[in-house]
Amino acid sequence: MRRSKLMPEVNAGSMADIAFLLLIFFLITAAIPKDKGITRKLPAECPPGTICNIDIHERNILRIVINDNNEIMVNDNLIKVSELKEITKQFLDNNGDGRCNYCSGIKSSKVSDNPKKAIIALQNDRNTSYNHFIEVQDELTKAIYELRLVYSKKKYNKSPEDLSKKELKVVKEAYPFIFSE
Repeated sequence: MRRSKLMPEVNAGSMADIAFLLLIFFLITAAIPKDKGITRKLPAECPPGTICNIDIHERNILRIVINDNNEIMVNDNLIKVSELKEITKQFLDNNGDGRCNYCSGIKSSKVSDNPKKAIIALQNDRNTSYNHFIEVQDELTKAIYELRLVYSKKKYNKSPEDLSKKELKVVKEAYPFIFSE
């Protein structure tokens, strides 16, 4: 029997095309998860000419702690995530010193003086889940947004999205988001 010197070949001319099409197919059909993130402006060092070492009265600090079991404590009271937004709104809008003419809080002398002095202090454990941390951040952001929404409707009869830059600045100054982590 005679053996042929020619080896059989596989036509590989279209293999690159097939690989390219498979790559495109998997890129299009693969679900790309969207990472959650937080839009925050990180604090810089103390600006020149500003006093950064001021004493803050304890009633002007809303202390929020998330432990390793993802439980939330606000000023040493255990709460649910769903309660955090209302607690934050009541704390910020309190008007304890009576100087806030647009605040509609209960004017308790045990809670914050006014929104410009109120500080939200968040502390979390190393083992706190990221999703729970984001939930807490979202509730705090919702509280600030709702207060700003009410204020912008009252002052300008517009929602915050419809405000000019100057008007939005006034609204943000009325309810600043002073946050410590």
